[in-house]
Parts: sequence; C-alpha cells; structure tokens
Amino acid sequence: KEEKDTYCEFFFFLFSCVPLQNNAIKTSKYNVFTFLPLNLFEQFQRLANAYFVFLLILQLIPQISSLSWFTTVVPLLLVLSMTLAKDLSDDITRHKNDKQVNNRKVELLINGELKSEKWMNVQVGDIVKLENNEFVTADLLLLSSSEPLNLIYIETAELDGVNCTKASLLCRTLIKYTISILYISGEVRCEPPNNRLDKFTGTLTVGGETFSLDNERILLRGCTLRNSDCSVQIRLGPDTKLMQNSGKSIFKRTSIDHLMNFLVMFIFGFLAFMCTILSIGNGIWEYQEGNSFISFLPRADGANASLSAFLTFWSYVIILNTVVPISLYVSVEILRLGNSYFIDWDRKMYHVKSDTPAQARTTTLNEELGQIKYIFSDKTGTLTQNIMTFNRCSINGKSYGKSSKKKVDFSWNSLADPKFCFHDHKLVEVVKSGSPEVQAFFRLLALCHTVMPEEKTEGELFYQAQSPDEGALVTAARNFGFVFRSRTPETISLVEMGVPTTYELLAVLDFNNVRKRMSVIVRNPEGKLTLYCKGADTIIFERLHPLSSKLMEEYAGEGLRTLALAYKDLDEDKFEEWKKRHHEASTSLEDREAKLDAIYEEIEKDLLLLGASAVEDKLQDGVPQTIEQLAKADIKIWVLTGDKQETAENIGYSCNMLREEMKEIFIVASNTAEEVREELAFALQKDMQLELLRTACMCQTVICCRVTPLQKAQVVELVKKHKKAVTLAIGDGANDVSMIKTAHIGVGISGQEGMQAVLSSDFSFAQFRYLQRLLLVHGRWSYLRMCKFLRYFFYKNFTFTFVHFWYGFFCGFSAQTVYDEWFITLYNLVYTALPVIGLSLFDQDVNDRWSFQYPQLYAPGQLNQYFSKMAFARILLHSCYSSLILFFVPWAAMCDTVRDDGKDIADYQSFALLAQTCLLIAVSVQLGLDTYYWTAVNQFFLWGSLSVYFAVTFTMYSNGMYLIFTSSFPFIGTARNSLNQPNMWLTIFLTTILCILPVVAKRFLFIQLKPAINDKAKAVPLPPPRKFPQRRISTRRSGYAFSHARGYGDLVTSGRFLRIPVKTRPALFPHTDTPVADSTPQTYRTIFEEAQSP
Repeated sequence: KEEKDTYCEFFFFLFSCVPLQNNAIKTSKYNVFTFLPLNLFEQFQRLANAYFVFLLILQLIPQISSLSWFTTVVPLLLVLSMTLAKDLSDDITRHKNDKQVNNRKVELLINGELKSEKWMNVQVGDIVKLENNEFVTADLLLLSSSEPLNLIYIETAELDGVNCTKASLLCRTLIKYTISILYISGEVRCEPPNNRLDKFTGTLTVGGETFSLDNERILLRGCTLRNSDCSVQIRLGPDTKLMQNSGKSIFKRTSIDHLMNFLVMFIFGFLAFMCTILSIGNGIWEYQEGNSFISFLPRADGANASLSAFLTFWSYVIILNTVVPISLYVSVEILRLGNSYFIDWDRKMYHVKSDTPAQARTTTLNEELGQIKYIFSDKTGTLTQNIMTFNRCSINGKSYGKSSKKKVDFSWNSLADPKFCFHDHKLVEVVKSGSPEVQAFFRLLALCHTVMPEEKTEGELFYQAQSPDEGALVTAARNFGFVFRSRTPETISLVEMGVPTTYELLAVLDFNNVRKRMSVIVRNPEGKLTLYCKGADTIIFERLHPLSSKLMEEYAGEGLRTLALAYKDLDEDKFEEWKKRHHEASTSLEDREAKLDAIYEEIEKDLLLLGASAVEDKLQDGVPQTIEQLAKADIKIWVLTGDKQETAENIGYSCNMLREEMKEIFIVASNTAEEVREELAFALQKDMQLELLRTACMCQTVICCRVTPLQKAQVVELVKKHKKAVTLAIGDGANDVSMIKTAHIGVGISGQEGMQAVLSSDFSFAQFRYLQRLLLVHGRWSYLRMCKFLRYFFYKNFTFTFVHFWYGFFCGFSAQTVYDEWFITLYNLVYTALPVIGLSLFDQDVNDRWSFQYPQLYAPGQLNQYFSKMAFARILLHSCYSSLILFFVPWAAMCDTVRDDGKDIADYQSFALLAQTCLLIAVSVQLGLDTYYWTAVNQFFLWGSLSVYFAVTFTMYSNGMYLIFTSSFPFIGTARNSLNQPNMWLTIFLTTILCILPVVAKRFLFIQLKPAINDKAKAVPLPPPRKFPQRRISTRRSGYAFSHARGYGDLVTSGRFLRIPVKTRPALFPHTDTPVADSTPQTYRTIFEEAQSP
C-alpha cells in the first residue's frame, strides 16, 4: 500500500494488500452522458461561437430581429457539427484504445497458483508473471528472470524511443532469503508518484538488510518484455510514470494566431462603432421623419425615437454579424491540416536508407515555418552522422594513426571486427611486442564501458553500446587484441592477446552530464585492485599530476572527438572503507545523486594518465550547402554543442558557418563577468545575458560550446524574449529536448540517439539537409497561403458587410437587409468557402526549384510583409471602396429604370438580386487575380461555386418554392425577370471592372516601379543546376564532447542488456524512384547575379 508520506509496503503472498488505486487507465475526455454538454461548453468558450449564440438570442426578440433565425442557426450548427464530429471521432478512438489496454490479460500469483486476470483488476502488491513480448502491466519491481544470467530484456520505445535492458533483483539481493517466490516478504519505501522517467528513488528491506532501488530496477508501464520475469506491483494506473507523463503538452501558438485574436477583438469594436452610427441615424430619422409614417405604421405605446435607436442598435448587430468570421477558425484548421499532409507526402524529404519519411507532428504551426529568423542546432547527430570511427590515439606520449594509406591487417586476431579500419602499422607492432603501457591502454578501453556483448555464434561478437563513441572504442580494443567477450553483474571476461582473462567488477562510477567521466573498479586474476577512468580532457586533467595537453589540442585541431584515459591502483583496506560509505549513499532516499557524486570524487583523485583516444564523426550529406542556403535566406544559425571550443570552431569551418575569408573571428572564453567585459570590444549593460545577446546578434555566426541541455534552452529563451523573432531548434538526442520544447518550432532528427527528440518535436525527418526544403518550400508556401487566405477572407466579409452599412442610409436606418436572407445564410458556407480553400491549399507564387534558387524569397515572411496590422488596414480600405462600387453602381443603374418591354424594374427584390450577384462575381474575380498557380481543383471550386449560386438562386426564386414555403421564399420570379435584361449584365460587368481596376493598376505600377522580390525572381530565367566545388575542410580546430545522457553504470553491475535491434519496415519507395537517392545538394544563385548576367 502507498500513502501520502511516501511510504510503500507490500508482503509478497503473505500480505493481502488493500489498494487505494486500480490499474485502469482513462485517456478519453467524454462518456455518453458528458459528451454533448461538455463539448458544447468547450466550443462556446471560443469567443466567435459564444457571440453567435448571443446573436441567436437577439433574433428571438421580435422587436429587434429583422432576419430569420436560420441565417444564424445554419452557419452556427454547421461549425459546431463539424467540430463535434471531429472530437467524437477522436474520443471514440481513445475509448477503444483504453478498453483494449484495460482488458489485456496477465498472469497473477494468487494463493500459490497462477491465474489470468485483466489489467484493470491488478492490485498493488500482486506478483505478476510476464511472458516474452508482453507489455508491462504497471510500474513493477523486478524479482526474477528466466534468462541464465538473470538479464531482463525490455524495449522502452513507447516511453523514450530507446531500447535498453534492466536488472533482476532476485539474483543479487533476495536469493539468500528465500527458496521460492511464494515465500518472499519485504518492505519497500519509495518516492511519491511523479513523471520523471529517468529517476526512481527507493529502498528494499528484506531480512533486516536494506538495498538500494533505482530506476534500473524498475520496469515502467509502456515497456515491452523480451524475456519472462516475475515482478511485484509498485504503482498502478494513473500513478505510473507513463500516465504521469501523459499530461497536456505545451500548446504553441503562431504569431498569426496572436494577430488574429487582436484583429477579432478589433472587429468587435468596429462592429459596435458601425452599429452606433446607424442607431444614431435611426434616432435622428425617427425624430425628423418618423411622424410622417405613424398613420400606416403606428408606434407601440411608449415608443419614441430613443427607444427605436436602442432597438436598432441590436438589430444592426444581427445584420452586420458577418463581419465577425464564425467560419474563420474552422477554415484555418482545414488549411493547416492540408499543408501538414503535404509535408508528410513529400517524397523529396523521404530518407531511403533509414526508411524515414518527414512527419508533421503538429498541424498548428505550418505557417510559422515561413517566418523563422533564428535556428538553434545541436552538432553531434544533427550536423554530423554520429557514426564514430577510431582514428587516432596517444599512448605514453607517442601518437599513432593515419601514418599510411594502407590498412592494417588484423588477420592475426580471429576475433577482430572485419569492418574496423586503421592505418598505422606501428601500433600493431607495439601491441604484439608486449609494451605494458600500450596493453594497459587497450585494457582500459576493454574494461571501462557499459557496452553489452551479444555472441550468437562462436567468434561473432555484436556490441550494443550506449553511445557510438563507446562502441568505437571497445571495437578498437577488440581489434588490437583485447577482446571484450562477455560480462555478468560481477565479472568482465576478456580475451587478452588470445588468453581468456576474467576481472571481478567491484563498482561502476557512472557517467552523468556533471561528472563528464566514468570509472570502473576491478580486481585482476592476481588480486590487484585498479580504478580505470575515461572522460573529457578538462575533467581528467584536474585529477592528474601536472601534464601537458599538447596532443589533445592537436587531435581537436583535426576535428576529432578526444577522450582522456587514466588509471589508479587502489589499496584493499581503503577500498573496503570507501565501499561501505558508497553503500550508505546508494541507499539514501534523500539527495542520493549528490551523495554518490561526492563519494565518487573521493576516489577519483591522483590518477595517472595512460593516453588519449580520438574518434571521428563525419558531417552529414548536404550540411554545408544547407547552411549556406539558409544563411542566404537571412536565417541566423546558432550551433549549441557540448564539444570543446576547438571542435566547435572546426565544425563551423566544415559546414560553411565560418569561412576562411572571415578575419574578425573572436572568442569569448572567460569565467567572470569582468573578464568577459575585458574581451568585448565595447561597453555593455551589466546584465550578462543582454551582453551575450547583443554581442551575438552583431555576429554573422554564433557557436556556443560546452553548453548543457539546460543552457541550450536558456539561450533559446533569451532570443525569444528579447528579439521577438520566430525561433527553431533542431536536434536528435535527449539532451536537445528542452531546447526543442522551448523554441517556437521544434524539429527532431531520427538518428543514432533514439527517438526522444522526435517524440518532443513539432516536425521530424532523417537528415539535416531536409531542413532547407521544410523552410524554403513548405514553410514559405504555408505562410504565403495562410496570409492570402486571411486577406481574402477579411476582404470578402468586410465588402459584404459594408454594402449593408451603406444601404442603411437609404432605408431610413430601419435595419432592413440589402440581400436575400438565403444568400446571407449561404454566402460564407457555400458560395465562397471552397474557392478560398482551394487557393489556400494549392497556391504557389514560384515553384520549389525557384525557392531553392533564390533563398531571398524567404525574407517577406520574416518581416511579416504579407499579413500584418497595416495589411489589415489596407484590406479595410479596399473593402470600403469595393462596397461603395457594389452598392452605388447597381443603385444608380436600377433607379428609374424600366425593362425592355417598358415595365418597371426598380423594385427591392431586383435590386437585392443585382447587388448580391455583383458582389459574388466581383469577389470571385478578385480571388482569380490573387491566384498564382491554377489547378483543376481551383477551377472546379471557383466555377462550381458560381454555378451553384445561379442554380440555387433560380430554384429558390421559382414558383414551386414560393407555393411550398410562402413566407421563406418571397422573391418569386425575380431571377428570371431580372437576369434576362441586358442592362443587368452590363451593370454586373461595369461593377466588376471598377472593383478590380485599382488592384490591377496598383500591381502594374508596383511591378514596374517597385517590384517585390518574387517579381524579380520571376523576371529572371531559371538557369540549369550547377555543381558546387569540393570545399576544403579546415584542419585547424576541433575537440571532444561527452553525451549529456546519463550512463548505464548501475545497469551494468545489475546485469542489464542495453539495446535491442529495432525492426525496420519495408521501404516506401525504391532507391531509383525517389530524388533523395541522389544526394546532390541544392544550388544557389542570387537574383541580382541573374539580373546582371548578360
């Protein structure tokens, strides 16, 4: 049982547990009874929906309403129904998933017998038996395993995207207290439920002895078992770490979302302003002219001009409601969803080798991809391949590696890895000669690690490593005669120059991002105790006698990742004393990590340097070209890495961020504020963050080295807060998650470090080079389409509404509508809905090749040129002009006009039909002018909507509809009597010409006198692609950085396997069918170069 004071107790089989929580989970939001009221409540929290409910209430008041109820109910019901259907579908899926999970079967040990039970019925304290490939039921404490070495193989991809192993406790702590699991009794104390997947603190007391429990001895719900075990329940259902992590993710909103919210509030104020003017006009008209109509329009008792003006205000709130866009948010979500699918379907962002397509993991941020100003990138695995090769080493002051082009022959070693390559024959000769320093060097590489071996057949070894660095180092030791063969929780077995040797593993001093090193303490067959340590050079050198680091700097200057190796012989008595204090620290429930770090620090002193290793991590394909393209688009790229300064600087040269022609490269590398100020060339404010930001923003390139994951997020937050620019963070590992979540846009790369970054990202793909297509093509198109949609949407709605406003001055401010009520109802839902969606899904000002050829086309999005408050003001003026034309031209054409047969045509119904027809055709022509890229879908939507309008109009104005619904369709015969007159069509043509004439004239003059950047691009012919010359990679700089992920030292001592190979799915496209099979980079040529070329 688990209580609020963090006390958890169970007695296996002997104690009947009283549960406080069941194991059923619930991820659904609604049930049968709560779905409708709760969903409607959520929808009416949106301002636009609540506003239209308010309008509906007003329309039920006869003294106010001049419109039929269906003009508001039909649009509102349609919007609500679409959202209801989407939410219902999503929640039904969640219910099915919950039911499937809760009804899974598991075997429980009940009264000495195994019985099958549903997951939802499992209780705290139950002993569970899991079979191979079964999902873990809840958060479990491991008791036993069926594997020979008590190894537990689990797959944690559902939690963090990584596969690893965990240890059984029975073999190490419980076996001496029990003969059978049936008779185990004990007590567990643990921390309260939390969402920390990487941390668990607790103790197990059995037979009077207390043992440490940490995350490596716990199986978390969501894992998949790869061999059978027996476990006891620790936490159930909502208390499990998986469910604790299932909370709401950070909701990111785009800058256009924030602007739209402001504009909607402005529109409400503008609506109140128009209604106030019209109501004042009504009061004045009633006071001056109202008495003339009392004889045939008698007033109610107590009615006067003031009351009439008050009621008219609310009547016009109803009539002018179209200025508030009820369908705006629904349409925006449709557009974002469609543009997200375009990213998912893009075959040019599909990576054939890893069978990884691009994925838009969120549908709310597409247009923000077209406004990125700052990119924050990790280095290892993001810019580089994160595939390491052992390149150089220094042993006893001598350097080895790459002394010849001929590969070393390792045929003398039957256990060597045939894929391993090395180019210095001297090192093999020194190893064979029995040099003690060289053999100690490779012995350290073979012992000090957390790699797990797998030997399916004799002599065929496969290493599963926590990081590519470790795998490369252990493989190097293997090829040079020190073969890591197997391990148990207590021993490590090597084959040293053909001689099997077993070392007793006494302790693993694990790696973390603070220590930046790891150590092992072993006893050799002669009984000698030795501590072996490897880590970052700056950390190791602090624990050595004074030594020179010249070779380390040389390796770093060649772009290699360096690692210092050291050792220390231990005294038996001092080690036993240290071991007792280590046990006390490891079983502490409070500040366990800090106490362990202090204990580790005590013994990792006075080390002797053995040497240094250097591994190479090559750049990914297309990284230099991608960075150059993004830089030409005026996107600033900052690299945030944990590497040494030399490594970071060399990578800057390799990927074109730093160039040889850059003379003013300066480095800020100090420890105090005063020292930093001395290095800067100008005086700044006292706040060091602002000093960093201001200095960095004056530079073309910024590379931050030796940064922790938290510092990466702090740098991103600093730019977000003070620069007010859109930021993007891209990374591939768990140490990049905080940065990815902090930025406006997070991009994850599915690389060698698992899927943690992808699971936390908004967009994901396999290679850094795809970033330029995501931004320069999809991002730019999404931003352009969204801005066009908003401009046209507001234009057509304001134009529609302003015609009502002008009509008010000619109808005595009586709140009479200028259009037919059915036209008001269907205008936004049918007549203009699909054409604008077609425009917003398929439009392109230039194609993707032009976007790559001229990266400057990306600049308007960064400057918010396509949609802003100023652009909105221009839309208002344009709508005002169009509405004046659309009202006064038909009004003048209809005034005192007769038909060709001499009959009068100047009636209200004919004027309404003419005005609405002119409006629809004018806004349709305007949409055609805004469309750059015509498709069959656009044509169908545009002409189809106009055809539907005329079909509906002739139907609704027919005799049959009038006879069936007399009160709803009063415009009988208006369509056939009016639209057969030539002067009506001439009026429509004239009105359309006058509406679009200023637009066409403005565009013509701007193209001639002040062309936009896309106009310049289209005026230049697109040249054939040219190949980039091979760029020389600078060899002046670089260094090593440790991974920021916590190591698996505790895992190794417990006998846990690290990684299970992930099954790959068949390739979506063959190599020959996709353009990404060709890794030729995109090319760049400036617009101005093209314009000046002959």
